[in-house]
Amino acid sequence: MGLKTGDKCPSFALFNQNGKEVNSKDLIGQRILVIYFYPKDDTPGCTKEACLFRDSYEKFVELDCEVIGISSDSIDSHKKFAESYHLSFSLLADTKGKVRKAFGVPGNLFGLIPGRVTYIIDKKGIVREIHNSLLDPIGHLNKAMETVKKLQFEA
Repeated sequence: MGLKTGDKCPSFALFNQNGKEVNSKDLIGQRILVIYFYPKDDTPGCTKEACLFRDSYEKFVELDCEVIGISSDSIDSHKKFAESYHLSFSLLADTKGKVRKAFGVPGNLFGLIPGRVTYIIDKKGIVREIHNSLLDPIGHLNKAMETVKKLQFEA
């Protein structure tokens, strides 16, 4: 059973592409979080999604938001992916799938491909929006931006 809107964000700590530990406890309360789970570095849909978030990253920062990508790829794979596409946000290595499981990210295509799900989490650590679509990377960005703007308006 996956997270639902209104649920509390699970605590997690993973390493990013630079080998730095990113802990959710250090982020919640500081900024709005856009956490997106994606299947694999350097695949067409995942590259498109990462580049869309890259191109809008400064807008997210201006809205007091942090973007984080998570997949089961290694730190080295994330480093190459981030360098190849000039990604300025953290890509976290969930190599054992523990965080994916804690969030309840579903698999697609009979569980053969990890799911693509974006969670927007407010400063109190509450999941405010979820977008689940393996084949719509643009929708993930649009839904995230729309929700972050709404949260800023509420604040």
